[in-house]
Amino acid sequence: MRRIFILFLITMSGITAWAQKYDFVVAKDGSGNFTTIQAAVDASKAFPDSPITIFIKNGVYNEKVKVPACNPHLRLIGESAEKTILTYGDHFDKINRGRNSTFYTYTLLVEADDFHAENMTIENSAGPVGQAVALHVEGDRCAFVNCRLLGNQDTLYLAGQTSRDYFGNCYIEGTTDFIFGAATAYFEKCTLHSKTNSYVTAASTNQGKKYGFVFNECKLTAAEGVNKAYLGRPWRDYARVVYIHCAIGKHIAPAGWVNWDKTTRDKTAYYAEFENNGEGASTSQRVAWSHQLTKKEAANYTKEKVLAAALPSPEPGVGEWAK
Repeated sequence: MRRIFILFLITMSGITAWAQKYDFVVAKDGSGNFTTIQAAVDASKAFPDSPITIFIKNGVYNEKVKVPACNPHLRLIGESAEKTILTYGDHFDKINRGRNSTFYTYTLLVEADDFHAENMTIENSAGPVGQAVALHVEGDRCAFVNCRLLGNQDTLYLAGQTSRDYFGNCYIEGTTDFIFGAATAYFEKCTLHSKTNSYVTAASTNQGKKYGFVFNECKLTAAEGVNKAYLGRPWRDYARVVYIHCAIGKHIAPAGWVNWDKTTRDKTAYYAEFENNGEGASTSQRVAWSHQLTKKEAANYTKEKVLAAALPSPEPGVGEWAK
């Protein structure tokens, strides 16, 4: 009996420790404040002016989660990237909302500004059935650190035309256009894993924007048998994508980039590389309309410069949220 009582005290002290460090705890087994992530997100709406941190214990959370615009400064912290799993299986044909169905297939939708996710997996489990988004981001100053984004076509949708997003030490996998959208996004030390012969990016950068997707010190890998993938294709006319100091695997085709269905977007899109390495990094056979940055040009692609570019005036401490 004494042993059982001691174990009870240890368990309760652990819960108390979580409660002291985080505002809410989510646990499938009922040992936290909530058993679902959405319930914790909904509860945080009661504190619109305060940063709220939600700790998510290891477990598989089969749910579709939305962080609305009225929920800024929200942090989701998983217990571990591999074992804290948010998953759902919506896809284009299942949603059946016409040509815009893709945008409703998300597993996690972030509409709020100043969102932060860390140490968790976000997955669309629909399989290879067409467009199926795992993570859909519309908010500004959103950061994802040590996260795993799993899916097939359209895994990561960065939708906000004036938004800035940061991904640090993340694993992102997919098939066709598995990183796409109009936002300005900086990827640092991430792994981009191609599951089929297709396209890593499909940017839709707005005309006049200085930056679209920037990949720095990332690693491009592929599943067995993949031998003809591309760094990107332009979803819209003014797509902008740059790879700097990345390790590019042999699965990337020598041409590197491809136009979109024989459009004239090669005349307006901006695709560039600088000092990449690996078997797929050679630029000797790249398409003629791609660019190789000079050292001076590459100096403009720091995290601070990229994430401040969408602003009308410089923002002090722009890098504080992007880490």
